[in-house]
Amino acid sequence: MKKLIEKYKDVIPYLIFGVLTTLVNIISYWVMAHPLKIGVMVSTVIAWVLSVLFAYVTNRKWVFHSEAETVPAIVKEMVYFFGCRLATGLLDMLIMYVFAVRIQFDDTWVKIFSNVIVVILNYLASKLLIFRHNRSTDEK
Repeated sequence: MKKLIEKYKDVIPYLIFGVLTTLVNIISYWVMAHPLKIGVMVSTVIAWVLSVLFAYVTNRKWVFHSEAETVPAIVKEMVYFFGCRLATGLLDMLIMYVFAVRIQFDDTWVKIFSNVIVVILNYLASKLLIFRHNRSTDEK
């Protein structure tokens, strides 16, 4: 059991905070799109911003235990994080536009489906690119 936990030491907290990030995204989207009657695309963008901010803080501190300590290293990490999240955010917007706006599937279900894809891609980017533990000492 201990080996299993060690093997998935990043995946387990990522799943927990990924679920929380997804909830931030979906709930903030729903509140803006339905009770507040803000359009689908604007609600998607605002929900994305809120969830990315939440994800950066939680991923950096509790999931991938970032070793970046200097300002340049943290800025580089943030640029990678927000750049990758921008790419998956654009994918989210494309999925919402095609399936919720154009095809007119239920927007909440499309949002949930889109978030599954986005969470998987974000994990891969964070693990393989953004929060790598084997950075050279000049990047720390």
